[in-house]
Amino acid sequence: MADELTYVANGPVDNSELNALFADAWLEHEERDFSRVLSRSLGYVCARDGADLVGFVNVAWDGGVHAFLLDTTVRSDMQRRGIGSRLVSEAETLAREAGAGWLHVDYEPRLGEFYTGCGFRKCEAGLIKLS
Repeated sequence: MADELTYVANGPVDNSELNALFADAWLEHEERDFSRVLSRSLGYVCARDGADLVGFVNVAWDGGVHAFLLDTTVRSDMQRRGIGSRLVSEAETLAREAGAGWLHVDYEPRLGEFYTGCGFRKCEAGLIKLS
């Protein structure tokens, strides 16, 4: 259960385990180099079952008061156990302790119930696809 897992902010994680997690959780995932992303992040949180990476969330930021949740991901066989909610909570703490005043998240409509359950309120936003 999620209470038996460990949640670590900014702990060691490598491309191979992140790519394996994302390939399992997201059908459209294409292998990528996460080191560029993580080097620019405010931080990130990993959920581990022993040594196995079972969850991840990235916290980007604008260098000021706005932080952004990206890539909330839980291994498919571990979903619906509270791991994603705990990752978001840990990310919220990380952002708050770093001085952020706002935590933003964009999500697909099917994920609305999850994010409102985590305390986010719906608001208008805009988006331009660049590629």
